[in-house]
Amino acid sequence: MTKRNIQVRLENGLEARPIAHLVQEASKYDSTIYIISDGKKVNAKSIMGMMSLGLDSGEDLEVAAEGLDEQAAVEGIEGFLSGKAAAAK
Repeated sequence: MTKRNIQVRLENGLEARPIAHLVQEASKYDSTIYIISDGKKVNAKSIMGMMSLGLDSGEDLEVAAEGLDEQAAVEGIEGFLSGKAAAAK
């Protein structure tokens, strides 16, 4: 299992459109991916689960992935949440 603490750096936080893009990013990977925030753990491939977190820019969270491509999955999610990925724009 690969875990990493990440700070959300998307200008408007995780509203509906960025959440949909995040779910698309997570769905590229075979690994199981979870986002953990304030004691709540949700599947990063679930749009409803991700919306339930209500994450804003500047918030800290943990990404955990388990599977054959877990390292790439965590790096992809980190790239998206840091605003570096093209999908974040």
